[in-house]
Amino acid sequence: MEKPTFPVRPVRREELGGLLALYTFLGENPLPADMAAVLPLWERILQNPDYRILVIEEGGRLVSSCTLLIVPNLTHGQRPYALVENVVTHPDFRGRGYGTAVLDAAAAAARRENCYKIMLLTGSKRESTLRFYQKAGYRDDLKTGFCRKLD
Repeated sequence: MEKPTFPVRPVRREELGGLLALYTFLGENPLPADMAAVLPLWERILQNPDYRILVIEEGGRLVSSCTLLIVPNLTHGQRPYALVENVVTHPDFRGRGYGTAVLDAAAAAARRENCYKIMLLTGSKRESTLRFYQKAGYRDDLKTGFCRKLD
């Protein structure tokens, strides 16, 4: 069965509100109380060419997204590596291929940047989420991931 294709594109400056609304489905991510306070960070993100937020829009709203970071690197022949974070699809649109499409677009962008690997961490223990990432080409047997919370 062929994968559905969706137009994945970079987020637009004016879509901050829609993106933050989508991020509320990541878990404990309420909308900021003061949107104006977020604007300097938003501008910093938009100005960083190695920080990309990829989105899919349906019916005028953002329904799926992931963040791709390209990290310059002095090892592996000075090839960069990529990090994927904040993978989210609106619950009303899950199971249709949107999440896979944004992950595929992130991998394609990482390849274009000559990255030697792409990494993704998930805090989810749900089998369905883990299978989703495995089906998207991510493996859990190549490296051991650790996180340290910084409060």
